[in-house]
Amino acid sequence: MTQNSDVILARMMALHPKIIDLTLDRMWRLLNALGNPERRLPPVIHIAGTNGKGSTQAMIRAGLEAQGKRVHAYTSPHLARFHERIRLAGDLISDDALTEALDRCYAANNGENITYFEITTCAAILAFSETPADYTLLEVGLGGRLDATNVIDPVLSIITPVDLDHQQFLGDTLPLIAAEKAGIIKRGVPCIVGPQQDDAMDVIEAAATRLGAHLIAYGQHFHVRQEHERLVFEDETGLLDLPLPALPGPHQVQNAGAVLAALRYLGADETAASAAVTQARWPARMERLTKGPLVDRAAPAELWLDGGHNPAAAHAIAATLDTLPKRETHLICGMLNTKDVAGFMQPLAPYATSLVAVAIPGETNTLPAETTAEAATAAGISAHSAPDVYAALDAITAKTPNARILICGSLYFAGHVMRENE
Repeated sequence: MTQNSDVILARMMALHPKIIDLTLDRMWRLLNALGNPERRLPPVIHIAGTNGKGSTQAMIRAGLEAQGKRVHAYTSPHLARFHERIRLAGDLISDDALTEALDRCYAANNGENITYFEITTCAAILAFSETPADYTLLEVGLGGRLDATNVIDPVLSIITPVDLDHQQFLGDTLPLIAAEKAGIIKRGVPCIVGPQQDDAMDVIEAAATRLGAHLIAYGQHFHVRQEHERLVFEDETGLLDLPLPALPGPHQVQNAGAVLAALRYLGADETAASAAVTQARWPARMERLTKGPLVDRAAPAELWLDGGHNPAAAHAIAATLDTLPKRETHLICGMLNTKDVAGFMQPLAPYATSLVAVAIPGETNTLPAETTAEAATAAGISAHSAPDVYAALDAITAKTPNARILICGSLYFAGHVMRENE
């Protein structure tokens, strides 16, 4: 059944400019027309970075909610439904509340140019401003300095690891991209920084110095490591000995470090710290699918799903595969034509027996399946294409019934798979 919000979201897709156009002018204009709801938000924690933003947000939310805090959360893109982007005081926004916020933003915009992400971000901010909560977690959509979320005065900023991605918008070197991410740092507001390459850290430190913002940095002010199947976190206030993160992958230990540093800064206790690492859930990030039509079709094969789409994400996937029990692993991959497909394939090549490439249904920017297969072959992976994910599953399970199958390459592809598996 079509919901009211689906109709207005479709109308907003027709707004211009449709392409990404990084500026804050349209945001300020619409927020002013709405009465500046960005000034009435519960205390904001603003999260930027190339990889790990969503996992970091999910862990902070789990920790704060374990202490009884009500938490707003904004993330993008969504996987199966737009409503996933907006959590009001812990719950996914209702269709009625979303429709009302979108309608008000559409009317206040009065036909002016604005992007889809900008007007829907305004709708989230409007809803957050009118619902009581203790904290607001805002995840940057793209970059930081000119991202639509960068219209707030946070109590804390967080920058997760920075790497190459979206070079057509953010710059083609690590320092240029880091400068865009560091654009969320505000004068006098502390900023927690996850593990960084030296070139990125130099830029972040310079921005913090210029703005008088105290950095709480991995490797300097806090340390985190895996030790004897436990997570050990240390900072100047002491040591935490916790379970390993529920979110799979060695990289989640490092993400958890920034989370625990944030919770410490916010005054949360060890109960919150434990909940952050054990209770967080974040779909399509090395997620083992256990039920649904696609799982049934693949059985007895294992079916995994990951939405990572850049070389750094591929390295994280490879590191996670390295920790799993040995099993013949086959990939089903769909990617966008804006991504570094060769860079994505290279880290996965040692772990993949084969790859079946598909186009992402309904995405105008999908990479043709044949092109994805050619990139996999060039990386040393035995690859061919298939018309859809069902045919890809059948091709793999016909030859290797007990395979480990990982569907990967794009959050948009992951969303399609989740809808197909409902």
